[in-house]
Amino acid sequence: PLPPPAEPAMPAALAPSRGELAVPGAPPPTLSPLAPPRGAARRRGELIHALLQHLPDLPAERRALAAERFLRRQGLEAAAAAALAAEALGVLDHSALAPLFGPGSRAEVPLTGIIAGRAVGGLVDRLAVLPGRVLVADYKTNRRPPERAEDTPVLYLRQMAAYRAVLAEVFADRAIACVLVWTQAARVVTLPPELLARHAPGAWADSA
Repeated sequence: PLPPPAEPAMPAALAPSRGELAVPGAPPPTLSPLAPPRGAARRRGELIHALLQHLPDLPAERRALAAERFLRRQGLEAAAAAALAAEALGVLDHSALAPLFGPGSRAEVPLTGIIAGRAVGGLVDRLAVLPGRVLVADYKTNRRPPERAEDTPVLYLRQMAAYRAVLAEVFADRAIACVLVWTQAARVVTLPPELLARHAPGAWADSA
């Protein structure tokens, strides 16, 4: 008889959108020093996410009215509902994001994988699997976009790099394109692969 083999090490859990990726330094800047209370900002982000999840299922000509009606049912005044609806529609109408909201795209997609000994699990805001490439996007609400992709907060770079690593395992025959959507300005920032490679789980796990 022989002793049983040693049990393999259990991979440590890593949730890219939570605090496991926090690093020293300033947090991502808010849109204004007079930011709303934490609960209000979170609620606003939830409403934007809900609009971006469900409005693409409607014909374009019906989206504005549907968005405002939804927001009014959530208790928003008319002016606030119109402003928030315009923010969501600005993202949906952005030409660079057309594939993300086209046929076959999906919202709130769960991802799970083992990367560099870490069990990565998360929920991506929007995913489109296209011929030759996969497009993944994460929405950033209540935040001021940086001037350059290189100035993106490390927290967000690590988040998207983790998603990219998992998707690369699933779609090894396709390029993975990662974008951050800053909803307030309807600004889309494509994160360069070489920048994300420096922030992949295996690149920073030891130092963390």
